[in-house]
Amino acid sequence: MSDDSIPAFDDIKVGTALFTLVEPHRGHEVAYNRWYERDHFYAGCMIGAGWFAGRRWVATKDLKALRYPTETPFLPDVSLGSYLATYWVEATQSAEAIAWGSTQVRWLHEHGRMFDARDHIHTMMYVHRFDIFRDADPVPAALSLDHPYQGLVLVMVDRDPEADRGAAKAWLTQHLQAALQGTPVAAALAFTPIALPKDAPVFQPPNPGEEHRTMLAFFCQDDPRAVWPGFFAGLGERLAESGFLRVSYCAPFVPTVPGTDTYTDELW
Repeated sequence: MSDDSIPAFDDIKVGTALFTLVEPHRGHEVAYNRWYERDHFYAGCMIGAGWFAGRRWVATKDLKALRYPTETPFLPDVSLGSYLATYWVEATQSAEAIAWGSTQVRWLHEHGRMFDARDHIHTMMYVHRFDIFRDADPVPAALSLDHPYQGLVLVMVDRDPEADRGAAKAWLTQHLQAALQGTPVAAALAFTPIALPKDAPVFQPPNPGEEHRTMLAFFCQDDPRAVWPGFFAGLGERLAESGFLRVSYCAPFVPTVPGTDTYTDELW
């Protein structure tokens, strides 16, 4: 089949996403890991209509040490948060999926299927806004959680309140498309946060400045530790050159190994 005859398939789109960063209490790492991957990953999200992809990630002690900046409005303590779960919701079912998720978590609470020995560091729904790809024929955003990427780097980018959102998108797109070339970083998917409802069954610290924040999820073909010096270590300085953008969080993760307790003894 020639390239010209390959049909385009783009009807499945990421509409919203859930990013949940959690810290298990010390001494409960294995129990938390098993509860989350063997029950909550599915019962809390993946069995719901519209929740079509998910993946779990982990930050070991050495990965946490790379996080910056140390003082930020995004989190009171950037060192917290060992496990990250990411989920995609199909674009036409976002409202229904979010409503189901809140109802389902309450049901799980009522039936004793939650896990108390952990803290939510950052749990929020995000709207998928745009993508920046390295390649002309990239892995689509909808498949990014299923593709065997070796790392994920979350970068929170705050724009000055007076800065235009469209100008920020244009600047990021132009800069990052050039910066990704020749690197093992395949994509940056951009999202903006949806404030949690007041009755949400999750408690987390306040998130000041979220109305001016864009989250970039960078998917890496290599271990992010190998990519860090040449790409991410200086990313904050490069984005600051815009004059209206600043990085409020930059944190690398590697995928968990489902069905195992790998990394549970490397968190601290």
